[in-house]
Amino acid sequence: MATHATTGMMPMEDTPILRAGRRISWGAIFAGVVIAVAVQLLMGILGTGIGLSMVDPVEGTTPGAAGFGIGAGLYWLVTTIVALGAGGYAAARVSGVTERFDALVHGLTVWGVTLILTLYLLTSAVGGIIGGAFRTVGTVATAAGSTVGAAAPRAAQIAGIDATDVRQEAARYLSDAPSDPAQMTPEQAQAEIARQLLALARGGEDGARAESRIVDIVAAQRKISRPEAQAQVTRAKADFARTKEQAVETAKSATDAAAGAAAGTSFIIVFALLVGAGAAAFGASAATHRRLR
Repeated sequence: MATHATTGMMPMEDTPILRAGRRISWGAIFAGVVIAVAVQLLMGILGTGIGLSMVDPVEGTTPGAAGFGIGAGLYWLVTTIVALGAGGYAAARVSGVTERFDALVHGLTVWGVTLILTLYLLTSAVGGIIGGAFRTVGTVATAAGSTVGAAAPRAAQIAGIDATDVRQEAARYLSDAPSDPAQMTPEQAQAEIARQLLALARGGEDGARAESRIVDIVAAQRKISRPEAQAQVTRAKADFARTKEQAVETAKSATDAAAGAAAGTSFIIVFALLVGAGAAAFGASAATHRRLR
């Protein structure tokens, strides 16, 4: 009678393939992020040195702003590709994954963590320093204003000066110009016109009275008739309105140009970030191929 001996092992085609352990290694990702940031900083410092070595104002060989900006942008793109590629490769290699998808996940996670860390440093560290400086200046200014405000009445009491007397004296200084425009000095006339321009800008009844006052001053100072002075004031108002419109149009054009530049910069940054993600994924995939070989 024939006997069949069995080893207790299933055939290879019937053996289920089991995966042990976790599919993602945060320790490997952390190592990749550290390598990516370190390479980025190293190449950034190197690029700064190269850029400064090109500045030579004595010989006049300093590159222009446009060319320098394009060169810096291209160098930043290259450093991003190299840094994230090295970080993704290191993360996939250290994690020990053998599947391409797992390696891509490690590479893209290195890219994402590096991006978040960079944004955090820019918005937290630098922004915190600047915000702290402005808060310090504001605190000092507030304290100084409070100190002066508290000390002023005390100083007035010591000197024996009444606050009402101070206000009356100030009003006397402000109203020392004669009401008759013909008796004003040129300096007084200029000061009065400047004071009336505020009311003229508001318009309405106050604006009409201010314009009439300005016409009287111009007629008296230039010794011309009132209709001639009115014509000069009207031309000045028209020139001012035209200049204001030109300034508004210039501001609109500058704003539109700035918005276009900001939009273009945003697209370039997005493109650079996508290239960085591709570099991290490519580095991780290369590490997987190397392990499989």
